[in-house]
Amino acid sequence: MIGADISIILPEVILAVSAMALLMLGTYGGGDKQAVLINWLVAGLLFVLGLWIMLDPSEGEAFNGAFIADGFAQYTKVLMLWSAAIILVLARDFLQKRELLKFEFPILIALSVVGMMIMVSAGDLMNLYMGLELQSLSLYVVAAFRRDSLKSTEAGLKYFVLGALSSGLLLYGASMVYGYTGTTNLGQVAEVVAAEGVGLGLTFGIVFLCAGLAFKISAAPFHMWTPDVYEGSPTPVTAFFASAPKVAAAAMFARVMYDGFGDAPEAWRQIIVFISIASMFWGAIAAIGQTDIKRLMAYSSIGHMGFALVGLAAGTEQGAQALLVYLAIYVVMNIGMFAYILCMERGGRPVTQISDLAGLSKASPGHALALTALLFSLAGVPPLAGFFGKYFVFLAAVEAGLAPLAIAGAIASVIGAFYYLRIVKMMYFDEVGEALDGRLSLSHRLALGVSALAMSVAWLPFLNGFGVVEISASAAASLVQ
Repeated sequence: MIGADISIILPEVILAVSAMALLMLGTYGGGDKQAVLINWLVAGLLFVLGLWIMLDPSEGEAFNGAFIADGFAQYTKVLMLWSAAIILVLARDFLQKRELLKFEFPILIALSVVGMMIMVSAGDLMNLYMGLELQSLSLYVVAAFRRDSLKSTEAGLKYFVLGALSSGLLLYGASMVYGYTGTTNLGQVAEVVAAEGVGLGLTFGIVFLCAGLAFKISAAPFHMWTPDVYEGSPTPVTAFFASAPKVAAAAMFARVMYDGFGDAPEAWRQIIVFISIASMFWGAIAAIGQTDIKRLMAYSSIGHMGFALVGLAAGTEQGAQALLVYLAIYVVMNIGMFAYILCMERGGRPVTQISDLAGLSKASPGHALALTALLFSLAGVPPLAGFFGKYFVFLAAVEAGLAPLAIAGAIASVIGAFYYLRIVKMMYFDEVGEALDGRLSLSHRLALGVSALAMSVAWLPFLNGFGVVEISASAAASLVQ
């Protein structure tokens, strides 16, 4: 039995053991002199593990249902592993220039990814909490990684305090679920719900669970840490926050709702609808006055998580598929944006003001064109991929009888388009002040160009979203059984 269990969790075991081995290498093998090597090794390992999971999926349950390896988990794990690998490659130049590339950095990223992989495969609320804490403890440290920066220290502390609060809410909700069902196993919880329904006490447990989970995806009104942490953290850390952890938290949310309470969507749908609407509108409206592009991307992430939750609110297989499609598109858009934000410099010093992009089309027309494609996609302008992501989640909501939610999302999308289009206007119509340095390494040019091209051509008839729709449909079917 143990051998069969280990074979199912082998990718997580390999990544955890490798992280500990590389920690020993860094500690006893030269310290930060090994940082570049460790960074490349971790990035390579993450990419290979993602490829392995995609090409040779191992499905089943381990440890009496506490760990679930299904198509849904595999889809999200590949997204997380590959996005983390790309961020590590893109982060190297930035961190080296500022003497921040310590050997612990890629190891902490690897350990956080282990936690994320456990989160999306968790079949038990206690296992979910363990994965969540492994992810969170690593991210608290990398948020405050720039120890000589007051903003970075503040970001780490705020993330820690609010993360502890969200963990408390989550555990309280889990304790109430246990009290009213007699188990923390999601499959057994579902059996109790199917047999007895959802009473008042269990409803309170679901409310606390949703509140704790909403903190982790920085959905409004539980988003308080997000703008300050995005602004204060080193830019590569912000780029990481905007990609893999968002996928993990959204997938974890879907896992708990569908696996534990899928037979009673009416018990949690109103909660998700409220969080979704609050996130979409707060993300759209609060971003309008932002002047720092990292803070703007924070509010953008709040809004986009609201759109993703529209799919979850549907409570159907189509809704789960729409959520997965949206997450894939969202990750690619963010990686492309941060590939350029990481290189925004003037005189060798990093700058993050939106006004620094003024006149970019005259100084770097290729960069401006790629950013325009990504910004239009983030705004949901057809026929770019971002439009189709919103189309899928809105369609799922309408099919589930939630047409008002889809209409609210469309209104929020129109409001949010303003601040994306304002950046495009700055790049093409404002006068150049002091030009940016404009130097991008090969890896950054590739990430920016490929992501912009993918968002522009993904939905051509002969590409059909690179197969994402079909793959996500299969993954959603494995979750909603």
